[in-house]
Amino acid sequence: MTIHSLKPQAAVTHVISSDEEAIATAQRLAAEFGQGDSERDRNRILPFAQMDALSRSGLLGITVPRAYGGADVKAGTLAEVFALISAADGSVGQIPQNHFFMIEAIREQGSDAQKAFFFPRILQGERVGNALSERNSKSAHDHETTITRAGDHYVVNGHKFYSTGVIFANWIAVVGNDETGRSLLAFVPTGTPGLVITDDWTGLGQRVTGSGSTVFTNVQVDPSAVFNFGALFETPGPMGPLAQIMHAGIQAGLARRALAQAKSFVGTSSRAWKYSGVERAANDPYTVAGIGDLEVRVAASDAVLARAGRVVEAAVSAPSEDTVAAASIAVAEAKALSTETALHVTSKLIEFAGSRGTLVQHNLDRFWRNARTHSVHDPVRWKYNAIGDYFLNGVKPPRHGAI
Repeated sequence: MTIHSLKPQAAVTHVISSDEEAIATAQRLAAEFGQGDSERDRNRILPFAQMDALSRSGLLGITVPRAYGGADVKAGTLAEVFALISAADGSVGQIPQNHFFMIEAIREQGSDAQKAFFFPRILQGERVGNALSERNSKSAHDHETTITRAGDHYVVNGHKFYSTGVIFANWIAVVGNDETGRSLLAFVPTGTPGLVITDDWTGLGQRVTGSGSTVFTNVQVDPSAVFNFGALFETPGPMGPLAQIMHAGIQAGLARRALAQAKSFVGTSSRAWKYSGVERAANDPYTVAGIGDLEVRVAASDAVLARAGRVVEAAVSAPSEDTVAAASIAVAEAKALSTETALHVTSKLIEFAGSRGTLVQHNLDRFWRNARTHSVHDPVRWKYNAIGDYFLNGVKPPRHGAI
């Protein structure tokens, strides 16, 4: 499916004004999104309706600064919103991550005029998609895409992949290099001539994130929509930890849902092992102990995520070399633990469900597929390296969007 344009969404009827309201709204939407998530995954039904509901709810504007009418929620609240939505549907939970990442880019690097232009549109429910990574570059953070000046405008040329959210977006945030090698960020309205979005994502998990290809062929961009992307990490700021805590929230949500599914399936559908001496699988002592183990792991992951939110908030309030480094490490701990917890719980779900749990009709493997696919966004093994170097050698982690 190739999509050349997407009409802007209608304005939301409500703007969220507090952390408490953001959580309550996410809880309400999660209850809705959890219905039909298996069918969407199995049949690759893109969640346009769910994304429209997110826009209408006001959740996509919760990090807009208060000076521009937003709730400017705390980092921990943002992480919990991602956990709640991801527990309902891992794909829908991942889609807005770069939307919020780009809100931070506007906050950090935008001029007053750019903030006055973009923030009200975000509050009206407009969505930002991601055109960051490329298939053929040297690493996931290198770019062959160019954003070059041509008279009174810029021109974008390049081919992006893993473009999570662009199919649902009103604006596509694309990163590329100018003539000097400087890294720029351009916001391109969906429907701009020369822009083609293709739904060619074939990942084994996160199937309906729309993370396919975005091609820019001589796409013209007004200078007012261009930002200095490289400057975002030149000075200490919380953008990296904020980006990562959302990813940790996604994994935490997947773990919660898998644990809930395990308890439900064992209690209603699994059979007891014939040598266990019990009638119900839910009374098998090894299964009971196993569920207890999963409860502890998920609770620990949630606690570390909540702690990371508090540390990030300290960096938001008073950014410095020390506070930002502490925030990056705290979030790295949360990301590592939530990822390993999600992978463990989603695997144990199948084990405790038994042979019936492998039937396609139940689609229980979607939780592991989602957690595994999302986990390779950035490798956990590098988190442990950064954590160890920080505590053992006093080495502060680098500043970028993956730590």
